[in-house]
Amino acid sequence: MKINRVCILGGSGFVGHHLASRLAARGVACLILTRNPERHKELRVLPGVQLLSANIFDTEAMQPHLAGCSAFINLVGILNEGGNKQGFKRAHVDLVDAAVQACRAAGIPRLLQMSALNASQDQGPSRYLFTKGEGENHAHKLSQPDIQVTSFRPSVIFGPGDSFFNRFGDLLSLSPAPFPLACPDARFAPVHVGDVAEAFIRTLTDSGTVDQRYELCGPRIFTLEELVRYTARQLGLKRRIIRLSDSASRLQAHILGRMPGQPFSIDNYLSLQVDSVCQRNGLLDLGIQPTDIDEIVPLYLGATQRQQRLSRWRRAG
Repeated sequence: MKINRVCILGGSGFVGHHLASRLAARGVACLILTRNPERHKELRVLPGVQLLSANIFDTEAMQPHLAGCSAFINLVGILNEGGNKQGFKRAHVDLVDAAVQACRAAGIPRLLQMSALNASQDQGPSRYLFTKGEGENHAHKLSQPDIQVTSFRPSVIFGPGDSFFNRFGDLLSLSPAPFPLACPDARFAPVHVGDVAEAFIRTLTDSGTVDQRYELCGPRIFTLEELVRYTARQLGLKRRIIRLSDSASRLQAHILGRMPGQPFSIDNYLSLQVDSVCQRNGLLDLGIQPTDIDEIVPLYLGATQRQQRLSRWRRAG
């Protein structure tokens, strides 16, 4: 099956930027659905990229926009619900159902679904992982028999613009005092955003990947404490890391979960109770050599960026 045009839901986000760029370089046109097209004008410079504000839940209104699309990619995910107690279900389940309906109505035969490592409708320890698992199952089951689905379960994703190394970098830069770290022994296998994007692209036209669920991981496993210390070294910062006990981690989650933006919530704490590592790395199955953090992170999180971070935060304050 030849892919000339794809629709990307969540294409204005971190992974979406990298995926759209790679698709455009391959001559594939992209329709990116986003709530605020004007905030993402940088995507318009990519050849064949169209930004559109549209309601995916309005199946009838979506049909003319999806005309000519041969694949649909759903990248949407949220880490916290904020004040909306149905936020996870809306973003991870209801939206998937709407995407399947839109594909069927528009005759789109291919759907790629972004899930998460440890997503499980049966055993997900947090609402995030439970709803991600439920949405993943819906994508595979509701699409039968006319839509071919492949889903992806990445560990924490890193790369320029990520919300992991950059976020801890900001926190460490602003914290001259000892740094209290919840769940320090939680384990991750950070996966490069470029490898994730490449996995999506390689499965688009590969019939052998239909109905598969790929776990995506980097080549090495780290504890959260190791990754935070790694971030501090890249920034040239000397910080004392305070390892919080399980009860103190839960207390921190309760406190921070009530703050604006929910920097760390009970649901985040529950997600960290399961190691984010692959049983089988789907990147290798797809012929992709996983990229190590040492190859990428120092390029965008080096010590030379420290002053820029501090200046940015001072201006914001």
